[in-house]
This record gives sequence, C-alpha cells and structure tokens, in this order.
Amino acid sequence: MFQIDAFTQTLFGGNPAAICILRERLPETTMQAIAAENNLAETAFIVEGERGFEIRWFTPVVEVDLCGHATLAAAHVFFNELNFKGDEISFWSHRSGALNVRRKEGLLTLDFPMDVYEKVGTPAVLLEALGIEPMETFRGKTDYMVVLPNEEDVLRIAPDFELLSTIDGRGVIATAEGTDVDFVSRFFGPESGINEDPVTGSAHTTLTPYWAGELGKNELTAIQVSTRRGHLWCRLKGDRVEIAGYAVTYLRGEIEV
Repeated sequence: MFQIDAFTQTLFGGNPAAICILRERLPETTMQAIAAENNLAETAFIVEGERGFEIRWFTPVVEVDLCGHATLAAAHVFFNELNFKGDEISFWSHRSGALNVRRKEGLLTLDFPMDVYEKVGTPAVLLEALGIEPMETFRGKTDYMVVLPNEEDVLRIAPDFELLSTIDGRGVIATAEGTDVDFVSRFFGPESGINEDPVTGSAHTTLTPYWAGELGKNELTAIQVSTRRGHLWCRLKGDRVEIAGYAVTYLRGEIEV
C-alpha cells in the first residue's frame, strides 16, 4: 500500500489517498474493511485483469463510482514507485469505464467523462444545512452543485453535516469565481462518510463544463479551498474533462489481511 497526497506538490497538502496494489481480487467486504481501517477519503484497489489495470474506490463507508484524486494518486504510484514504462496509463472501472492518465514533466492529467447536470430548485434541507442562499443550484449524476456570489462565501460556509447527510446524493459542491484562479470550490460528502473532502477530482467533471460556459473558455485554473488546498488545471474537451495536478508520496507499506 502507498499513501499519496494528490493535487499538490507539498507534503501534507492536497488530498491523501491510499493505493493498494493487489496480486488477486479481494472480496468487497475486505476492501471496505481496509478502507474503513485507513479512514481516508478514498482507498483505491488495483489488480491486473482482462481489461488491464482494474480500479475500484472506497470511502470508509461506501464504494463510489468515480474518484479523481485516488486515480491521480494511482498513476503517481505506477509512474514513480512501480517503474511503469511510458507516459500514459489506462485504468478500467466497472462503474466508469476507461480512465487514462498521462504525465508530462511531473504533471499528471486525468481524462474523465464529463458530468451531465441540470438546473434545479434548491432543496429546503440544502438551504438549511449550508446556511447560505446560492445564486443557482444544479444536480449532476451524483452531486448537487451550488453557485455562490464570491470566493469569500465559499470559504465561510460552515455546514450542518448531520443535516447535509440526509440529502439524496453523494455530496454537495460549493463554488464561485476565484480571485487568483478561474474558480474555487469546496466539497461536502457526509452521506459518503467524508464531511469535507480536501480535493475532489470527480467534482471537476461538473465544475469544468459549468465554468467553461460561464467564462467562455475551455482551459481553466482552479483551487479547492479546503484547509489542505489543492491546485488543478482543467480542460473541457468535447464530452470529456481533463483534470491535471501533481502528487507526492507520503507512505510505503504492506497490509496483513
């Protein structure tokens, strides 16, 4: 197992993910137990199978459809710890399909499917849990996204996590136009066992097409303004989203199961 800080060039920044390289598939109950033991936002499990490197992601309480930072971290492990040859690697997810990651001068770029989202009315429980009135609210495949007037509004949100855990979705993205970058965001996912995720790659499959439309450009810079902070470079490419960032190794170890 490797523990990697993703979307950062600084140790103890970005979003930590555990990457477990398996010799053979493990039962789901065992993978979920390992993820709970790690108690990180995500633990990714990778095993070589018929479709190449099969990847699955678990929070401490549930398996998820897609995880950006753990996929970035997995690519970092292959490129920097396992001597993978070449500058592009492809993972296969039974929930999200083929996911390619390429590297160039240390920068890792994810190629993910774009989220499909629609404008919705803001649920009353969401208004109460966030304690702030959004300018607009959208619903994607798994998450709500609320657009706020400015970066300071995003920074000052102090959600009622117990109440937020009752919404019908994986989590909530809060976003606004940035001061020093194109846009900023935070991600709250108490329903998935993570009150606030430090840096959420998959949320940028929703954020990127939205801000590309709002700002009139397809290449964007972003910061997820959690305490640990994460820096991302995003590009809208048809129905795909490229999400780039750096990663650093924190831990190398073995698990006894």
